[in-house]
Amino acid sequence: MAERVLSTRELNRAVLARQLLLERAALSPEQAVEQVAGLQTQYAPSGYIGLWSRLAGFRRHALTEALLAGRVVQAWAMRCTIHMVSPADYWPFTEAVRQARREWWRRAHRAVGPVDMPAIAAAVRSHLADGPRKQAEIQRQLAAAGHPREVWPGVQLWVDLVRVPPAGTWNTPRAHVYGLAEHTVSVPEPAPSEQCATEFLVARYLRGFGPASPGDIASFCGWSITATRAVLARMQLCRYRTEAGGELVDVPGGPLPPADTPAPVRFLGQWDANLLVHARRAQILPEEHRPRVFARNIPQSVPTFLVDGQVAGTWRYIDGEVRCEPFQPLARDVAPEVEAEAARLATFHVE
Repeated sequence: MAERVLSTRELNRAVLARQLLLERAALSPEQAVEQVAGLQTQYAPSGYIGLWSRLAGFRRHALTEALLAGRVVQAWAMRCTIHMVSPADYWPFTEAVRQARREWWRRAHRAVGPVDMPAIAAAVRSHLADGPRKQAEIQRQLAAAGHPREVWPGVQLWVDLVRVPPAGTWNTPRAHVYGLAEHTVSVPEPAPSEQCATEFLVARYLRGFGPASPGDIASFCGWSITATRAVLARMQLCRYRTEAGGELVDVPGGPLPPADTPAPVRFLGQWDANLLVHARRAQILPEEHRPRVFARNIPQSVPTFLVDGQVAGTWRYIDGEVRCEPFQPLARDVAPEVEAEAARLATFHVE
């Protein structure tokens, strides 16, 4: 039987549905970050904006309380970027990407010379044995021991660290306090094998972003395409095609809303993963607008808003207002919806 062809519009609606951006869901923050395969949060408040756009009745304190209680964990995960994930996902996500992240770091930092990363990581682990420390303090310890400053990012690939709240919350955005993961997140028994962890991560990604190509999965996970295809070969997956004939895979039962499913106005924070390369097939960020959201002269991505499932402009919170800058004039029937959602987001900022 020929594989079903999915249009770009269908892929757009599939990703929006799985990312909870078609309809706000009645989920806890922990359940939500599992559904969307983690929230990318280099800037901690973007996680709050992300959940506000995805959850019915969400209030800021709900995520802060979840972070303080350890029901949501903030740590390096896929692509060596900060994510908010559930405790249940933390260990398999970390195990799934650990080896690939280490190989990437060694390639990227050859100029540092031969360094004994396991030994350096063991020293950091000893330093954190009695509790969390600020990043600057850990870096001073490494410098005092004669290590180049470049080893600090690498340390996080050899010892599992989490950001410790209240650092990394709405009121204290900088996630600069680190602790040992096992002090915060229960270590599963038995620990997940690399094979199980990689399959788990692929399934999470497809439930949150599918259907997707092997290249998309490789981009999200930070794996080579060869390693990605080896994982896919072990899994029972559905298969589709893009309009151009490209290969797509998906978990069985993944939602595929009709192409004409209405998509409401939604506001996204900085670095929202729906705009990154691994979700490009859904065209949530039209290519002609990509330089206005991600550019070398922009230190961070800019917050955006969606109209009919695509980025239609950027926004900023200034003087108690959410001010929108559309990329082109909004249609007469759309402008009031954008204004109303912006007003609700402004209220969210001060609640």
